Amino acid sequence: MTDLNRTAFRTSPEQAAEKTEIDTLVVGAGQAGVAISEHLSKLGVPHLVLERSRIAEAWRSGRWDSLVANGPVWHDRFPGLAFDDLDPDAFASKERIADYFEAYAKQFNAPIRTGVEVKRVVRNADRPGFTIETSDGVIEARRVVAATGPFQRPVIPPIAPQDPRFEQLHSADYRNPQQLPEGAVLVVGAGSSGVQIADELQRAGKRVYLSVGAHDRPPRAYRNRDFCWWLGVLGLWDAETVQPGKEHVTIAVSGARGGETIDFRALAHQGITLVGLTKAFDGAVVRFESDLADNLARGDQNYLSLLDAADAYIARNGLDLPEEPQARRVLPVPDCVANPLLELDLVEAGVTSVIWATGYALDFSWLQVGAFDAQGKPQHQRGVSSEPGVYFVGLPWLSRRGSTFIWGVWHDAKHIADHIATQRKYLAYQDAGQRQAHAHAASETQAPNVSILGVS
Repeated sequence: MTDLNRTAFRTSPEQAAEKTEIDTLVVGAGQAGVAISEHLSKLGVPHLVLERSRIAEAWRSGRWDSLVANGPVWHDRFPGLAFDDLDPDAFASKERIADYFEAYAKQFNAPIRTGVEVKRVVRNADRPGFTIETSDGVIEARRVVAATGPFQRPVIPPIAPQDPRFEQLHSADYRNPQQLPEGAVLVVGAGSSGVQIADELQRAGKRVYLSVGAHDRPPRAYRNRDFCWWLGVLGLWDAETVQPGKEHVTIAVSGARGGETIDFRALAHQGITLVGLTKAFDGAVVRFESDLADNLARGDQNYLSLLDAADAYIARNGLDLPEEPQARRVLPVPDCVANPLLELDLVEAGVTSVIWATGYALDFSWLQVGAFDAQGKPQHQRGVSSEPGVYFVGLPWLSRRGSTFIWGVWHDAKHIADHIATQRKYLAYQDAGQRQAHAHAASETQAPNVSILGVS
């Protein structure tokens, strides 16, 4: 750590009242905070990163025990450091990823201060910049970068029953099968988290019901290339707008057990009971939409469209990649799909736990500035906020589809750091002009009283 890290904050009463001044304050030291700090450091921008816990804490304690990255390590990393201890096609564990970001920050001596929570940010009324209240004093900053990521507040929908007979938790609080009581489990949500948790629970011997909504289902790999590679060469990572109707569609992909394509029919044949979108609870009875087959069909369509695009790319570029006809084979329709459950009595079915893999909401209640719309959604262009001096990094679709992946965060952060550096150059010109004006005024005051004809 730098001297700033060691001395900027003290916990003594005398220093608690003191104010620390910094050009740019970054809130959050996950992948987004580390990325923006690297770029600001390269550009010579004085800054400080505050993290309320440890670097990359969400990877360590905000995920289940067996989680691995959804992309291989050759892809899910920053340009300045490789996972030298792993095969390039491996999927790093959550602890290894957290260690990676700690090591990355150490490489450039990132000015990160851990154990400090930002409580409130307000714009100054009578001078430039912002006043930031933290758990360890007050900071004045010209600019603020919100790098707290997209996983801020776990969301459990209001339909969740208020029933003490069932253990209910969000996927953010799930750790392992041993955490749950004896009995069957209903997992609501079939994105990457819900699918992987349901699969783990079923393999641990639990009876599992998995509620499947609309989703995209890319192949884990096709014709000897990972789907991350395919999305890259096909230009899909750089898509800048969400397709209509896809705003809230989850992606079912997994790096578990070396990486596997998610196939819901395979999960059903494995022993998981698939049901449609969870609609409502009436006591212990849960009702499901009759959309299971349609949701699977749309997921298949998404899967096959990527295979078609990959085949066309191979033919167009004359690549020598092995054909993979088995990738298009469809398993027999499971009984739970042919005859879907539309309601389930949880007590009769022996369900004792409900896991809500239903995503997260943003929570910027600490950032009390005019950077949000009426629904509290950040207003920005590629992370540059509508509120001058406020920036966002690490949000989904910040600039493109790839913004939520590790490498995408790094590239988004570079754009934001460049914007900050440019603004500093303009202000430096303004400050230089003011200094010249003051110097000229002072020289006029000190000059002798001479007439315009040069006669004293």
